[in-house]
Amino acid sequence: MQRTCEVNYMTLMRLLPRDLHPGSERSYQVGESLQFQLRVLEESRFTSTVALTQHNPELPAWLQSRIEIRLYHDVRMAEVCAAQQISRLQPRYDYPNDGMHQPDEKAQVNLFLADWLNFCLRHGASLAKIF
Repeated sequence: MQRTCEVNYMTLMRLLPRDLHPGSERSYQVGESLQFQLRVLEESRFTSTVALTQHNPELPAWLQSRIEIRLYHDVRMAEVCAAQQISRLQPRYDYPNDGMHQPDEKAQVNLFLADWLNFCLRHGASLAKIF
């Protein structure tokens, strides 16, 4: 999982605006109706919190993905903190559990983020000029 978090950090730094401050954002258009938005939620000396959201007018809001990611700038890692309705992902879950989480759900969500970021890089067109 550490390798995945390192690769996610490098990919996110390519997609994020250069000026990381709360409220800064960048949007990517894929096709005609699919849009992804990266928005900086928090910024401190060694960490940033970023939200990656999907916007598609053809889908109901509850089907549109939202992931919160914590960037650790000192170690150059990005870790998923929250995804969809799970506000705080645990490193590991006992199975079975009340929430029906998979034992390695946090690792799976970080791998999903890697796939999503690569999709944005390959197929997305930035809606803002990138210098």
